[in-house]
Amino acid sequence: MMIKLLLGDITRIEVDAIVNAANSSLLGGGGVDGAIHRAGGRAILDECRRIVERQGGCRTGEAVITTAGKLPARYVIHTVGPVWHGGINNEDQLLTNAYSNSLQLAADNGVKTIAFPNISTGVYGFPKERAAKIAIEAVRKFLKNDKSLREVVFVCFDRENHEIYERLLNA
Repeated sequence: MMIKLLLGDITRIEVDAIVNAANSSLLGGGGVDGAIHRAGGRAILDECRRIVERQGGCRTGEAVITTAGKLPARYVIHTVGPVWHGGINNEDQLLTNAYSNSLQLAADNGVKTIAFPNISTGVYGFPKERAAKIAIEAVRKFLKNDKSLREVVFVCFDRENHEIYERLLNA
C-alpha cells in the first residue's frame, strides 16, 4: 500500500478509479466535477441520471460509482463533500465520510488504485490545510484496516494544495 502525491489533472491519471468531487445532483458542475464529466463523456452522465432516478442523487459524505467513460480509469466514484460553514455543521465528519465511503466503495468493487482530488476546497470553501489533514488521516485509517487497495494518489490541481499535502505527508 502506498500513498502518492501528484500535481496535475486528475482526468489524465491512469488508475482503476478516480474520485469526483461531485454535487448532490450528480449532473456535473464546475471545477473537477465539470472536468470529469467533460473528459469522460456522455456515459458518465447517463449512469449518474440512472442513479438519480433510483435514489434521488447523492447526499453529502456519501459516494456512488459509475463507469469512467472515455477517461483512462475504469470507474468514477462520485462523492459529495461538505460546503464549509465555519465548522458548525459537522463539516469535518462529513468530509471524513466522503473519503471513507469512497474508499469502501472502491474496495467493494475490486479497485486496487484510486486517485482523489482535493474535495470541498474549491467553491465549497473548505480550508485547504484542514481538508488535507482530514483526507490524509481518513486514507491512512482506511489503509490500516483494509489491505485490498495498493495505491492511493492525491492529485492536486494547484501548487498551493500540492505544497500542503507534501508537507503533511512528509511530517
